[in-house]
Amino acid sequence: MRLSQFWQFVADEFGDAYGRVLVDDLVLTARGDVTGSEALRRGDDPREVWLAICEAVEVPRERWNGKPQIKHTRH
Repeated sequence: MRLSQFWQFVADEFGDAYGRVLVDDLVLTARGDVTGSEALRRGDDPREVWLAICEAVEVPRERWNGKPQIKHTRH
């Protein structure tokens, strides 16, 4: 997962503002008791950070690969 995709997943799930607060403030025990921001700065895989956030805040497993995209059809 690229960092840009990580931030898109965060925004899709939590919204831009709250998502950034969550990444900056939530301590992730699964990543060694650091915040998501700290984990990313030290070079952790963004996918692993995303999964740790999902687990910590109990995002339903079906959304761990991102929210399903609605396909629009033309009429």
